[in-house]
Amino acid sequence: MIINGTEIKKGKNVTVKIKVGDLPSGTPINLFAHVFRSKVEGPTLLILGGVHGDEINGVEIVRRAVKAGYFKRLKIGSVIAVPLLNIYGFINFSRDLPDGKDVNRSFPGSIRGSLASKVAHMLTKHILPLADYCIDFHTGGRSIHNFPQVRVSPNDARSMLLAKEFNAPFIIESKMIPNSLRKECFRRNIPVLVFEGGESLRLDNYSIQEGINGIKRVMKAKGMIDEDIPSQKSIHIKHSKWVRASQSGLFITYKKSGDFVEKGEVLGHLTDPYGEKESRIKSAYKGVIYGHNNIPILNMGDALYHIGFQEPETSDESEE
Repeated sequence: MIINGTEIKKGKNVTVKIKVGDLPSGTPINLFAHVFRSKVEGPTLLILGGVHGDEINGVEIVRRAVKAGYFKRLKIGSVIAVPLLNIYGFINFSRDLPDGKDVNRSFPGSIRGSLASKVAHMLTKHILPLADYCIDFHTGGRSIHNFPQVRVSPNDARSMLLAKEFNAPFIIESKMIPNSLRKECFRRNIPVLVFEGGESLRLDNYSIQEGINGIKRVMKAKGMIDEDIPSQKSIHIKHSKWVRASQSGLFITYKKSGDFVEKGEVLGHLTDPYGEKESRIKSAYKGVIYGHNNIPILNMGDALYHIGFQEPETSDESEE
């Protein structure tokens, strides 16, 4: 195995540095990959955090797994662990890069493109050709808390199998986004999972532990380790709808991610700051909440709860 001119022999653990570019100040931006190889041939698992720089649960999942030594005693195969892909976003508390570009909308990238495109290019050129499987760790967006979940395409059978091996609380069917890492992996016939857990710029230990347990379950399923991790029932979500704010104001929530709800159930209420106007928010669906908004000050139409279910629903949100 050779990465950016560095050879990693069987049975060795090496950290590889790949230069991506420079900031206007001359500060270099580098990509660091921790590579762990067993002495026996087998699959190569890529685990990746920090594609979005402010999604720090993913960074901590990969960092903690490396620090704890989970990859040092592989029976077969190799692990490539990249804790932080978007270094600029990380140090600036930002999802994106200085030009506003999103790394996860920039694949396969270009050496002559923007910094986001260069980051995507370096991963595509040096790492992806070596990967047999990929797990990409994310969180919800700013203020959106996602219950631990993996997202897969409904027409990607190999990634769906990987999702079942990972065994997160929720398996969400979702379409691939153009120029995303998931789309690039699919094009290269690499089964890939996108894990989401918690909220950006906040560490969530439950989501972190679910991410680590999922990595271990996948490695066990692929014969890479012996350790058994207790399984759980994964809830398979095929369809989803957002419940949105019916007015602007303060939102008082009664529910959170992970809660099951009935159609017509009151989820919370909205009020203006003076207490003169108030409306109850009801669920128009029977299902399970797998994402919720933590910001209490909202504008009309803002997202409140992401509700998933098995069959398609057509009704709209209701309030009174």
